[in-house]
This record gives sequence, C-alpha cells and structure tokens, in this order.
Amino acid sequence: MGKTAKDRRINSVLSVVLTIICILWMYPVFMILMNSLKTERAITTTHAFELPTAETFVGLKNYIYGITEMDFLSSLWYSFIITISSVALILLCCSMCAWYIIRVQSVLSKGMYYLCVFSMIVPFQMVMFTLAKTADSLKLNSPYNICIIYLGFGAGLAVFMFTGFVKSMPIAIEEAAMIDGCNPLQIFFKVVCPILKPTMISTAILETMWVWNDYLLPTLVLDIKQYRTIPMAIQYFRGSYGKVEMAPMMACIMITVIPVIVLYLVCQKYIIDGVVAGAVKG
Repeated sequence: MGKTAKDRRINSVLSVVLTIICILWMYPVFMILMNSLKTERAITTTHAFELPTAETFVGLKNYIYGITEMDFLSSLWYSFIITISSVALILLCCSMCAWYIIRVQSVLSKGMYYLCVFSMIVPFQMVMFTLAKTADSLKLNSPYNICIIYLGFGAGLAVFMFTGFVKSMPIAIEEAAMIDGCNPLQIFFKVVCPILKPTMISTAILETMWVWNDYLLPTLVLDIKQYRTIPMAIQYFRGSYGKVEMAPMMACIMITVIPVIVLYLVCQKYIIDGVVAGAVKG
C-alpha cells in the first residue's frame, strides 16, 4: 500500500524533529572541538561559544601539549588495556554462562541467572568501599587485572542479553553438531558463537562505552599516582592555584570521544538487532 498524504506529512515532521534533536545532541561535541582549537584565554572569556578566529586559532597546539606535557598517551594506553581486556572477558564468560543457563535447566542455573539479573539493580555506592579493600587484598589494583572486577559488574547486563538470544536458538543445530562428534567446547565456539554475533557486537559496544568512560571504579581501585585512565587524567588538567587548563582538556576530551564514535559508527547496524534479540525473544 502506498503512503497517504497524511503519512508523508507525519514522516516529514518526524524527520525535522529528529534532525533538530540530533543537532542539539551533537552541539556540545562540536563546541568541544572548536574550543580545543582555540587559545586558553578565548575559552575562559565570553568568547567561549564563538568560532575560532585568526587571533584565537592555535591549530593542534593544545593536542600536542596535552599529549606531551600531561603524559596523556600513558592514560590512553591504560584505558585501552582495561577496556579491551574487560570487554573480551565479559563477552567470553557471560556468553558461556548464558548458554549453560539455558541449556542446563536446573536450580543452580536458574539461581545463577537471577543473581546476575539482581546485580543490575544493586547501586555501586553500596559496595564501593568493600570493593576497594577486597581489590587491594587480592592484588586487583592494576590495569592488567582490574578486568576481573569489571567482569563482575558487567555480567548482569551481558548475561541478560545473551540468555534472551540463546532461548531463540534451535537446539537441533547443537544436537546435530554433537552427533557429528563435537564436544561442548567445539559446539560453543563453532556453532553457538557465530549465531551470537549480533548480540555479542551490541553487548560489546554497550560495555565498551561503560568501561571506557568509567571514572569512579578505577579511581577507587587503581593507584592514582602510578596508573591513570583517561577520565582520571582529565581531572588533573590543573595549573597553579587550582586553575584548570581548559584548552588542553578540551583537546584530550576530543581524543577520548573519537574511538567510541568510530566504534559506534562501524557497528551501529548491529545495536538494535542485538538489543531486541537479547531482551525480547524467548
């Protein structure tokens, strides 16, 4: 059936409204980009919301200063290590856990599922002091093993999404692989994982945005003097007498935002499919 004139008008109005909303959402990012190319004085005065001029434009000077003087590359490296290791561990462990919960119908599996879902509603502030003490005792206070803590906090959402998708998977495919001689690990990695791809990608994006931008957990667990992630490093753009160096801070914020934007643009087609499949099916 063709669209009526009323439907076309509604679509036109929705397009205009959504375009305005997108512009409003992108405006702060645009202003950060503009201010990252201006002098410090132009940001801290009434000209903060103006475009760079010949007098205020400094090019990549703020980016170079933030990377070299503030040791921002080290923070970038720590954030990459923490994010990649945490997301990889969450995807592997939670997908296997969800597969076990659905395929092994027992009291233990149901208890595991409800515990994971319950963890989603527990406020982080309730456990943060105990967590900091436990992390120090277990030597989980470095960027190379903090991923274990992120696994615990990220398991709730990931298991919830994976179990919803596994419910929709026909068990006959796994039974056929078992008849062909595959063991459980081979069935999971050769049969289940390829089918879980949409949910894995959407879960990876959600978990990446959370871990990459997280400030509170690394601050509580890591040694601030030795290890600083990107959100932690941005807080230290202070000069003498507590003055904040806004221009280098804006530049480093742009460096922080770019990887997440690129990841989202590359994988955006999987987000809706994965979220719907993980939360609705079954």
